[in-house]
Amino acid sequence: MAAEIRKRDYSLTGPEGRLAEERGMVAAQWYQSPIPRARMKELMRRKDGPAVRDTILWFALLAAAGWLGAVTWGTWWAVPVFAIYGILYATPGDSRWHECGHGTAFKTPWMNEAVYQIASFMVLRSATPWRWSHTRHHTDTYIVGRDPEILTERPPIWRILFMQILHLYGGPLEIKRFFLHCFGKVDTHEKEYIPQSEFKKTFLEARIYLLILLAIVAACIWQGSLLPAMLVGLPSFYGVILVLLFGITQHLGLYDDVLDHRLNSRTMKLNPVLRYLYWNMNYHVEHHMFPMVPYHALPALHEAMKDDTPEPRPSLWAALREAIGAMIRQGKDPSYAVIKPLPETARPYMYGLQEIPYITDRIRQATGHTSGKMDTEGDTASWKQHG
Repeated sequence: MAAEIRKRDYSLTGPEGRLAEERGMVAAQWYQSPIPRARMKELMRRKDGPAVRDTILWFALLAAAGWLGAVTWGTWWAVPVFAIYGILYATPGDSRWHECGHGTAFKTPWMNEAVYQIASFMVLRSATPWRWSHTRHHTDTYIVGRDPEILTERPPIWRILFMQILHLYGGPLEIKRFFLHCFGKVDTHEKEYIPQSEFKKTFLEARIYLLILLAIVAACIWQGSLLPAMLVGLPSFYGVILVLLFGITQHLGLYDDVLDHRLNSRTMKLNPVLRYLYWNMNYHVEHHMFPMVPYHALPALHEAMKDDTPEPRPSLWAALREAIGAMIRQGKDPSYAVIKPLPETARPYMYGLQEIPYITDRIRQATGHTSGKMDTEGDTASWKQHG
């Protein structure tokens, strides 16, 4: 008889977080692929050069597209120009926010912090709260009740995903938090991961963000034109399509509540243009397993790990098709997850301490276990056979 499937509470204040802690899934020891220490030390070496080059190019492209948008404003040519400008604004803004938040993009700390603060505003994310949110995301990746950055529940909430095409769910939520922080308050979920010692910094950042946004509104009123907002602020809404598509490919359709990033993260191949915009975050299994490796070293890390990881999806389209197809199936069967076979050279998957019936049933079915206690280290032969 199939296990009864219950709807889970994805909030950070519900019972799932406590259950995860009881199961030993909180701040747990995650699986890592074996890489020689000397090689890992080399991969973790930080440099200023690649990030300085990429940042100068980014701002140059943004300035050129913005100038062209201003020149064509009021004509139909402005539509494609601002479509490009929005993508150049939001997509690198998101990836630069991410990498500089890890402190690995540049070797020089103040450069990481400067770009992080600028990019945080550009993508409408409070810098300090999101720094701590992302720390939790890496500590407890897709552990239900612990990870504040799970993009959607099981079964998927399609309304939110469609709203996010124009950032109409997350954007207003962040602006609401700006106002909350501006008045010295933090919402209940944020209190779960932001240290109290960071509250003052959070409040100061929100006040600066709101002053900038108010200045943009004032400039629009003074000029009698929407152009200032089209250059700063609104691109966070109309330019986020690639941010959403990349976000969908990272973890959706894979396993929750496991301790192996090969099970809950997805690597895909991208062309050089998309890799530049995404700053190599398409190597997502690699990034989660070794988050202190800088973005420019991720292709080399991928090569070092490929004998221990599933085959990457061959393109963005293939990754989206896999993730969205899995989410459609999760609409009827929330236990469904994509099963990715490992190469013969790989170590077994590490599932962690699974005690959630519909997940253990799915793993038993996939690996050939039909009864008894699950081997939490996995069963290499049967997984490869059934994968």
